[in-house]
Formats: sequence, structure tokens, C-alpha cells
Amino acid sequence: MELYFTRHGRTEWNKELRFQGSQGDSPLLLQSYQEIKELGGFIREVPFEAIYTSDAKRAQDTAQGINACLANPVPIIVDPGLRELGLGELEGQLIREMQVKYPQEMQAMREKIDEYDPSPFKGETFPDAIQRIEAVVLKAVKQAQQGPLLFVGHGASLTAAVQAMAGKPLAEARAMGGLKNNSLSIMETQNKQLPFELVRFNDVSFLSDSDELISIP
Repeated sequence: MELYFTRHGRTEWNKELRFQGSQGDSPLLLQSYQEIKELGGFIREVPFEAIYTSDAKRAQDTAQGINACLANPVPIIVDPGLRELGLGELEGQLIREMQVKYPQEMQAMREKIDEYDPSPFKGETFPDAIQRIEAVVLKAVKQAQQGPLLFVGHGASLTAAVQAMAGKPLAEARAMGGLKNNSLSIMETQNKQLPFELVRFNDVSFLSDSDELISIP
């Protein structure tokens, strides 16, 4: 069974370099709708069984945009378990300002998430985020007939979860970088059990302006 994963389209807060966690949200940029169409066109002929999306509006709008491009649109299942990493008091704040205020925590978030401690700003830990995303994916896989399935999520949490589902330890979750907006990652499973095989990660080759994309939460 093939499992497809993508991060939502770029938003106003992405452009402004603001943190956008599980509770924060901002509208997709107009340009993002074109990028969503490019992704949707790239996977147009994939015979998806269903699309699962975070309940954040930026993710739901992305899922709906992709679905509209598919040769055979499918049901969209909304699940809050796919939300972004909870960033507590960081949400909506400018990244550069929080890097000054919490330098150790911000470095760990990007480079050493096994050392990341979000307690100073009442955030969520990466293991907790990974656990809830894995639960959604495993339940979807178990319920599916034969797939493929598409999951629409977020940068920080989905990056960590995909690598964890591939069997990587937490310390290596960012070794391949963070997921870019509207990127495509693909995993495969033969027995519907972890770990899954990661066959494609963070592919944006089908996007017309892929060089401009960034990978922040």
C-alpha cells in the first residue's frame, strides 16, 4: 500500500516568518493555489482511496484543492490528530524574535529535536506530536481496502512523524531537512505495520518555483 504525504500550501504567516502551530492559522497565499494545482496535477491519476487532512483551515483548503484536481475525487476525512506541533506562546510570533528569546530551544527545534524542550513557552513535545500522527495514519491504513491514501499535514510535526514511521530515531528526524510546502513524500507498507518504507521525501520537482520554498513550521 502506498501512503502519500504533503504539507499544506504556503500561508501569510509562512511569508511573514511567523510561527504557526496547532492553534495558530492564517490564509493560504494566492500563489499557493497554483502550487496546489501543480501538486494535484502531478498526482492526478493516482487512484486514492481517501484523503486525510488536519482540521486547520490551511490544510483543509490544500486538501480540497488537491482533490479537485484528481481524475477521481475521493472522500476527505478531517482529523485533528494531524495538526501541527503545538507551539504554545510562540504561535503567531515572529521567528527571529523568538530565536533571540529562546535561542537554545529554537536551535533544538531545527537541528536536535531529541533535545527540544518546549516547556518554557508551553509547547508540545515532538514525541507527543509523532504519537498522535502515527495513530491517525495507522488507523487509516488498517481501515483502508488497498489504498493509496493521501495525508495533508504540517511542516514540523509531519517531518518528524514521517521519519519516525520510517524507523528513524528522534535524533535523526531532521537529518533530511524539513518538509516544504506542497512537497510530496511517499511511503510503502506491505503488512500495514511500522516501520514503513520511505521511497520519496520532500519532492518539489513538479512545482514551478520550488527554489523559493522554505521549511519552517
